[in-house]
Amino acid sequence: MTSETLKLGKFERIELRQAWNDEAQDFTPWLARHDNLSILAEALDMELELEDQEASVGPFRADIVCRNTDDQSLVLVENQLARTDHRHLGQLLTYAAGLNAVTICWIAQSFADEHRATLDWLNEITNDSVRFFGLEIQLWRIANSPPAPMFNMVSKPNEWEVGPRRPTGQQGRTYEEFWSELTKHLKQRRVDGNLIKPKKPRPQNWMDFSVGRV
Repeated sequence: MTSETLKLGKFERIELRQAWNDEAQDFTPWLARHDNLSILAEALDMELELEDQEASVGPFRADIVCRNTDDQSLVLVENQLARTDHRHLGQLLTYAAGLNAVTICWIAQSFADEHRATLDWLNEITNDSVRFFGLEIQLWRIANSPPAPMFNMVSKPNEWEVGPRRPTGQQGRTYEEFWSELTKHLKQRRVDGNLIKPKKPRPQNWMDFSVGRV
């Protein structure tokens, strides 16, 4: 096919309210579903497992609470289908303290400069065990295709940029191929009652596994 005959589509951005009219009634339940939560997990480079939706925090309710299966720590997700505001920032910190969550994720249509700076500052003054993320949610489509969600990272912990480097090239591919085969084998054995839960294969020389809960 030549460049003259190849027909390319054009990305079109869709308003969030066309897909989700209400944060609590529409967007939060959508994000809590396994397939959709995996999109967020990929953006955060984590393995997430849903713990609760509209989780009680004293007299308040947090949108979504997940478990980071890499270390079993809690992940708080606060949603906002609009530009960030002080009210949601206050809720984010209140819920994080009440749940003792170590990963705090604020999702919004767009971030005000002062709120992005606040997350950056919190990442600077807290220790490495507490992480703040800011992500903008967008919807895109090509021609008449269904809208596709996209998470854009606007704030993240410093170690996400300068953390340990994973093996690259052939060495990295070899590690990932090995873990992929082992993961496939473990998933097949889970049908027989095996409690070991494999995680996402990565191009590194180590991997940990969840073995149920105590």
